[in-house]
Amino acid sequence: MNFSEQCYHIFEQATQAYHVTDNVDATVHNPYPVKSIEFYLYLKNWIDTVQWHLEDIIRDPEIDPVEALKIKRRIDKSNQDRTDLVELIDSFFLDKYKEVKVQPDATINTESPAWAVDRLSILELKIYHMAEEVNRSDVSDEHRERCRKKLNVLLEQRKDLSTALNQLLADIRQGRKYMKVYKQMKMYNDPSLNPVLYGQHK
Repeated sequence: MNFSEQCYHIFEQATQAYHVTDNVDATVHNPYPVKSIEFYLYLKNWIDTVQWHLEDIIRDPEIDPVEALKIKRRIDKSNQDRTDLVELIDSFFLDKYKEVKVQPDATINTESPAWAVDRLSILELKIYHMAEEVNRSDVSDEHRERCRKKLNVLLEQRKDLSTALNQLLADIRQGRKYMKVYKQMKMYNDPSLNPVLYGQHK
């Protein structure tokens, strides 16, 4: 099993586990050893899955504004957790390939391995929910057919992204590519960088 296959096997596992209860407050039961790459992948998809459903909930036109604000703050926290986990996964790869001799003409990729993993996790959620639409019995044949075509595109995307991720990792192993971990430096959550927040302390 190559790395991308390992990713979407674990992502499928986490997505299906979430939908047993389909509850954004459900406790995650990660079956993998703490701090293993498998543990991080499972947690990554669980965070993405919960956030997916929070994004659904907050779009309810009848939602109470106070509840909506609470969910928005929760989504902000989830985004920060997601970003931190992506950086952690990239740090795993950086450590794994630290002994690789980088070739003189090596180049850097437009995205790191972990951001490709992030996209694979989101794709798994799109595939799961689009497949649900294909299998709905309370919609028209036209709706199911439109969703079936979209599902086929998503599956093709997953194949292409998986191939690209495996190729990137092979290039890093061979020294043809190198990687860096950039901290995201998000400003809106930082009281010293967000003018709305630091303005409160003037």
